[in-house]
Amino acid sequence: MTTTSAESAAPNTPADASGLLLTPYALPSLTLPNRVVMAPMTRMRADRNAVPTPLMATYYAQRAGAGLIVSEGVSPSVTGQQYLTQPGLYTDEQVDAWRQVTDAVHEAGGRMFAQIMHAGRNAHPANRHDGGVPLAPSAVSRTDLVHTLDGKVAPVAPRAMTRAEVRAAVAEHADAAAAAVRAGFDGVEIHGANSYLPHQFLADNTNLRTDEYGGGPTGRIRFAVEVVEAVADAVGAERVGLRIAPGNPEFEMVERDPAPVYRALLAAIDPFGLAYLHVTDDPVYPALDDLRPRWSGTLVGNTGEHEETTPRSAARLVADGRADLVSVGRPFIANPDAVERVAAGIAWEPIREKDFHYTSGPRGYVDYPRSDGTPTLPAGASTSEKNKE
Repeated sequence: MTTTSAESAAPNTPADASGLLLTPYALPSLTLPNRVVMAPMTRMRADRNAVPTPLMATYYAQRAGAGLIVSEGVSPSVTGQQYLTQPGLYTDEQVDAWRQVTDAVHEAGGRMFAQIMHAGRNAHPANRHDGGVPLAPSAVSRTDLVHTLDGKVAPVAPRAMTRAEVRAAVAEHADAAAAAVRAGFDGVEIHGANSYLPHQFLADNTNLRTDEYGGGPTGRIRFAVEVVEAVADAVGAERVGLRIAPGNPEFEMVERDPAPVYRALLAAIDPFGLAYLHVTDDPVYPALDDLRPRWSGTLVGNTGEHEETTPRSAARLVADGRADLVSVGRPFIANPDAVERVAAGIAWEPIREKDFHYTSGPRGYVDYPRSDGTPTLPAGASTSEKNKE
């Protein structure tokens, strides 16, 4: 599958291994010029109608040197919306605006998947255009505060989904995937990690169901499998990735023994022939080591949840055979030319102004310079201006 394999490169030193990140790699539907994937990251730059803004086109086009860009989490419906300024893929206006983003990325030589992210119990009436109550596998609430445009607020207990609502959520994922392809994305990634809806079905504390979607591993994986199958039917399996984070406790998730559940999940979806499986490793349950031998397709590895990712650590994942591609998150915030820096042997700069991660406007978003000092802020923009809402 790969154009250049880790085995043939056989790097002897971490410095040599860094070159391995720059080798091309062939996915089923497109060839990547390098093995560095820009990981999905929430940035909150859509408008209040969940419509992508021109600033987002600038941001992603600046980072088109990545082998593959995976977008921030995109809501497949109002029901699945987590934040008011999170972009969506459920209206024609959103699709048209995303087309401007994907056109900009493609014109810059990049490739881009849309990450479909359903909030489930993480939603809040203040963050939904319809003001609705969150839906989740079971009526189990978070206890930590929820971010809104008016500040942090107490969570609202979700309502347990009916079977009809579970089926509707499956269909929403498929519809959003089809909309993503119309918007010019090269494919989609289903967000089954980090506490979002498929993860809520997989985890112990958020899935207390006694029907066919609960109980043991077979029931817990059912929703994720149905989503993957529906999305693959909608756009082609070769355009579909799935992200998982076994054991990740983000937003109070609990998985006491992830191995049986995730082994069952991989056994069920491996025959589909997906574009890739995106795995976030965990220091308690070593998901990459356990699941890599159980997955016959492309595996994207991520270790950024528990250790700082560097070019050398990323290259080691590939050299050791634990991953075919490596996703990098935070370094892409401060380094729009992250891959070009690897090629030139230039270190990644640290993030500055973290207070601007989730605000509107260009500051802390598109104003990070390239390593040669070239400014990246759009002509006529200032670091104080805000997105029009």
